[in-house]
Amino acid sequence: MDKEENRKRYPLRRTMAFLTTLALVLGALFLVVNWQKLNFDYIRRWWTYRTLERNESGQAQSFAYDGGAGSLFTRLGDDLLVCSKSGVRLYSAGGTAYVEKTCTLKNPVVVTGGSSALVYDAGGTSLYVYRDREEVFSLETEPGQAILSANLNAQGLLTVATQASGVKGSVTVYDSEFRLKFGVNLSSRFITDAILSPDGRTLALATSGQTGGTYDSQIDFYTFPRSAEDTTPDKVCRLGNNVVLKLNWSADPLRVLGENALVLVNADGTEAGSYSYNWRYLKGYALDGDRGCSLLLGRYRAGTEADLVNVDFSGQETASLELNCQVLSMSAAGRYLSVLTVDQLTIYSDDLREYHITEELQGARKVLQRPDGSVLLIAGETARLYLPD
Repeated sequence: MDKEENRKRYPLRRTMAFLTTLALVLGALFLVVNWQKLNFDYIRRWWTYRTLERNESGQAQSFAYDGGAGSLFTRLGDDLLVCSKSGVRLYSAGGTAYVEKTCTLKNPVVVTGGSSALVYDAGGTSLYVYRDREEVFSLETEPGQAILSANLNAQGLLTVATQASGVKGSVTVYDSEFRLKFGVNLSSRFITDAILSPDGRTLALATSGQTGGTYDSQIDFYTFPRSAEDTTPDKVCRLGNNVVLKLNWSADPLRVLGENALVLVNADGTEAGSYSYNWRYLKGYALDGDRGCSLLLGRYRAGTEADLVNVDFSGQETASLELNCQVLSMSAAGRYLSVLTVDQLTIYSDDLREYHITEELQGARKVLQRPDGSVLLIAGETARLYLPD
């Protein structure tokens, strides 16, 4: 059979092959041009929350939480952990209570790390760790040994910094079974915070003291394994007079939020980069983004004018927006950043492009971003899961 006869005999097959090829080419071109605009997370959210009870607008129903004024909140997996001076509660996105613990916490603090969360009483003696919707560890320090700070790394390994008589700071590191792994006591410098690297092989201490009569702060690094007697840091990253406000090591590099600048530090003690606030006031921050950190910086301590800035892990500004509104809360997770104001919730992508805006706040005053683009909106007595369209 020659080519002419074949062409006449199978016209439909040739047409279908042509249309299929054309569709594949156009589809590939569409993906290339619109890759950043595609909402794959919408499909993920639809599948994950398809059985969630919803109201008439298609959103998840609000649920009441027990906590009261002054409660603190954090996201634990897909759940909401609520901490108040009277105890700890853990709720599912639909409002089911999994943990209802009554305890007294004068200055409660909540911290997450990987799939775990901890609650501790700053200046007190109590600490609790939660995982898999239950309490997996509790700690009561010795009388007179006050908890300064505590952290969990990406694996859920625990570090506890305490203040005790005879030393300016003490840090205890626990393994995955919450057994004592390492301890360090300092008598020459004050310890303000401590955290483990994501792989658990390096301990970072934020310390402060004086050099030549001038205040200075630094990050001391201790690598494992090491003997209990070896308390000399392996590496030191000096920060000058930049007071350390918070450490975040959810992924490399270590994120050091300072009073004057954000500093990114490698595990070997070298500086990966820094971003100076240029005499602006730090009014808000979100350090958990996959590609960088978000800062809210204002020229004046009061007022609503501020710059929303994204900084990558080399210390370079990658995007910025001028805001002139009261920001109540901001939170980052994955490739999303949520900014809650009095009037609306705006969810941004990691390049500060608007991903979703809503004015359906129902009195929300706190937002917790989730990696799939959904957010937990928290009001004075109720909370709900908000699902962007």
